[in-house]
This record gives sequence, structure tokens and C-alpha cells, in this order.
Amino acid sequence: MGPIIFWLVLLIVFLVVEMATLGLTSIWFAGGALVAMVTALLHGPVALQIILFFLVSIVFLCFTRPVAMRYFNHDRVRTNVEGLIGRQGIVVDEIDNLRAKGQVTVGGQEWSARSVEDNRKIPQGAVVTIMAINGVKLIVRQEPEQEVSQ
Repeated sequence: MGPIIFWLVLLIVFLVVEMATLGLTSIWFAGGALVAMVTALLHGPVALQIILFFLVSIVFLCFTRPVAMRYFNHDRVRTNVEGLIGRQGIVVDEIDNLRAKGQVTVGGQEWSARSVEDNRKIPQGAVVTIMAINGVKLIVRQEPEQEVSQ
């Protein structure tokens, strides 16, 4: 009965950790522990129990985690900063990557900004689209022939 109790305790521990975190962190190992426990109940050798535990855990982790993460994160609320990507802003201080200067106004807030293209200056008043965020700087691309009068 020793290995059965061991796998049962391990299964319970993984389930408790999963319930406490709700981050899909240990459920994969709970599945492995369950398969190993069933193998122990069928009087399988300890080496087979251990191999099945790791094998099933890895298979669950590799094949079901991406699907589960996509399913559980589909309604995840983006942070304010993530919400800026794809929005448009107006350059209030010329963007020059070489001189490490430039500012953009987005939604009434000023942000430091850099151009996606290192060798291109973006003039004051130009309309830009936010492509990414690097630290506290917006990475922007100038929209063709759009300028807001000051």
C-alpha cells in the first residue's frame, strides 16, 4: 500500500496547489500522479509508476497547456498599457532615435517615444500608431501623410 498512499498524497498536494493558485501550474502533474496511482493499484512496478508519472505529466503539459491557456485567457482584461498598442497618438516633440528624444500624446497623456525605424525622424504634429511598448517608451510608426495642425 505504500506507493498507492504516496501517489494519492502527491495527487492531493498538486490539486490543492492548483486550487490555491488557479494558474494552471500543477494540474498537469496531478494527472501524472493519478495515472501512477492507478498503476500502483494494478501492482505495477515502482519504476513503471515513476516513468508513467513523468511521461503523462509531460504529455499533458505539452499538448493540453497551450489549448487551456488560450481557453482560460480569452477574456483576460488587458492592462492600461497593453491597451495602448494599436492606438494612434500625436507627436508633441520630434522623435529622433539617434538623439534619444521624442514624445507622443495618447489619450491626453504624454509618453516618451521611439520610432520603429532607427534612422527616421518623425516630426512634431505627425500622427503615429503605437506598435509596441518597451519599458516606459512607446515604439511608434508614422502614419502616411497624416498631420494634426497645432
